[in-house]
Amino acid sequence: MSEKKRLLSGVKPTGRPHLGNYFGAMKQFVDFQDTHESFVFVAEYHALTSERLQKSPELLHSNIIGLVKDYLAIGLDPEQTTLYTQGSVVEVTELAWIFNCLITVPYLQRAHAYKDAEARGKNVNVGTFDYPALMAADILIMDADVVPVGKDQMQHLEIARDINDKFTAIYGKTFRQPEARILKDTEIVLGTDGEKMSKSYGNTIPLFATRAEIEKGVMSIVTDSAGGLPKNVYAIHKLIKSEAELEKLYAANEGNYKALKEALVEDLEVFIAPMRERRASITDMEVVATLKLGGEKAKELASAKMKDVRKKIGVTI
Repeated sequence: MSEKKRLLSGVKPTGRPHLGNYFGAMKQFVDFQDTHESFVFVAEYHALTSERLQKSPELLHSNIIGLVKDYLAIGLDPEQTTLYTQGSVVEVTELAWIFNCLITVPYLQRAHAYKDAEARGKNVNVGTFDYPALMAADILIMDADVVPVGKDQMQHLEIARDINDKFTAIYGKTFRQPEARILKDTEIVLGTDGEKMSKSYGNTIPLFATRAEIEKGVMSIVTDSAGGLPKNVYAIHKLIKSEAELEKLYAANEGNYKALKEALVEDLEVFIAPMRERRASITDMEVVATLKLGGEKAKELASAKMKDVRKKIGVTI
């Protein structure tokens, strides 16, 4: 048995990633694969809560393939990290149903994501409401020790822990109790407008951007005319350069925002180009092969866990 702690994270295939996705979440999977037994899955069943993806199966499929290319391009190694799709482990949805029978509607009504959607007047589907139960099944079936999450996902992990406690109280200890892992320094990456980088705000710089896209994004960064340090430019720049490296550059160009933006364009191109080229070289066949091997490993673990679960709840004949 591996002495490394098992790390697990799921990523929804919702489209093209940006720098905020990379520094806020994606990069840590590469950083941790040497120190953890890592599992990263494509959360396509979670993505089905989106009406846009429900109406375009072709887009969802393309996003799944694209997401795996993204992770391979940034350095995720299938020899070290198990990459798989949620759908390749059908036991997850079975376990989610069992969890649904242990928790109550009022309990799930406290979930922030559900309350936010309801407050915005959305026609909330059951999948959105029940999202935490499926996420708990994703985590607990793989016996994850560590789950990297952003602050907005912390409650979902707490729900997974609560569900584990409830299952244990009724049927005995079955799953490991997962712990959250948050990277304090990169949990919020600022966008071109100074707000959190997000597709919904239209303030992103794509992770695999072309040179032209980098220039367009950087030149649109909102600058503060008061003072010599353009804070929004600097906030993005320090993601890829140390503060010591930037000190001389920003001191020499104090107040010259154009020069500083041009320097950021050059540094982003140097940072992005190798990943962009690597991604372009990855074939769909390579993705399918990677997911097949990862899915087989993940399913083997999940199947063994579900045999134990079924026996404990009394449905094994």
